[in-house]
Amino acid sequence: MGSVKDLLVLSSPTDEEPGRGKFVFSDRYSVFDWGEMPDTIPLKGASLCLIGAHFFEKLEKLGVPTHYLGLEEGGEVKRLAELREPVNVMHVRLVRVILPSLGEAGYDYGVYRHVRGNFLIPFEFIYRNTLSENSSLRKRIAEGKATLQEFGLLELPPPGEFLKEPILDVSTKLEEQDRYLSFSEVESLGILSSEEIQRIRELVLFVDRFITRETRRIGVENEDGKIELALDKNRNLLLVDVVGTPDECRFTFRGMPMSKEILRSFYRKTSWYEEVQRAKAEHPVGWKAYVTSRPPSLPPELVQLTSWMYQRLAMDLTQREWFPGVPSLEEIVDKFLQLV
Repeated sequence: MGSVKDLLVLSSPTDEEPGRGKFVFSDRYSVFDWGEMPDTIPLKGASLCLIGAHFFEKLEKLGVPTHYLGLEEGGEVKRLAELREPVNVMHVRLVRVILPSLGEAGYDYGVYRHVRGNFLIPFEFIYRNTLSENSSLRKRIAEGKATLQEFGLLELPPPGEFLKEPILDVSTKLEEQDRYLSFSEVESLGILSSEEIQRIRELVLFVDRFITRETRRIGVENEDGKIELALDKNRNLLLVDVVGTPDECRFTFRGMPMSKEILRSFYRKTSWYEEVQRAKAEHPVGWKAYVTSRPPSLPPELVQLTSWMYQRLAMDLTQREWFPGVPSLEEIVDKFLQLV
């Protein structure tokens, strides 16, 4: 399916009915749209699976429809509380993934105009509670690709300062390189009605508030994140993929990243990253072919600390000691600071 988890299709979705499949969460990771990187992070997959299940089950209790069905252990599908050990397999309902066509004028979403339901909405919906130093929105404003006014800002806030109200943003999901759109541009594509877009905005804010409440319970701040949605056969919204994990969100603990941002920070200092950025700017389609270098491996100490980070977040959020011997978040942050 992707660079960090695999999809096994048990039954395929149709125009009218969902299919069934299972996500196998791996220990692989990806940054900057590159795909699989040279290392693995031990127990990352199991940690993400547990965190994703935690948020799906909690949100379902609050009335949010999701595609989540349960976790696999010993050939059975169980709820999180029923597990004996950590697992990395999640069962989900499947919807159709309909790809836009690519022509000389760019991506064409016309195929969606004749689709009723039971499909993945081809966008990622992003909430921003802060604008970090490396926020893509901060960069877009600096480059003139976005304005303060369209996001209701009078000026750029300092990095890490929480906004009075979250900012909502949208990017493409099924294009080779993510491309940001305004909500009005999304509506103009004819995939979603204005009423459906309003429901999406409300749902994204609801999920953001819930994740924020859960992470603050363990002393972690939810600075930004993204969710993916589908429309079922009756065009009701469905929360899909996985939600609330440190790969979907930018978490911090006492100002230190507690997410994939730690790995991004390492790679931003490399010549490989500089080459990736040049290739993306000069060749938006097919950019990887123009990158001649390969990403370097992570230092072993960074691999260990990142693995502990994922495990500790999973245990603190689910309130269960799945992984014995893992340091506390305070100890992990201290070790990260010593490393850098």
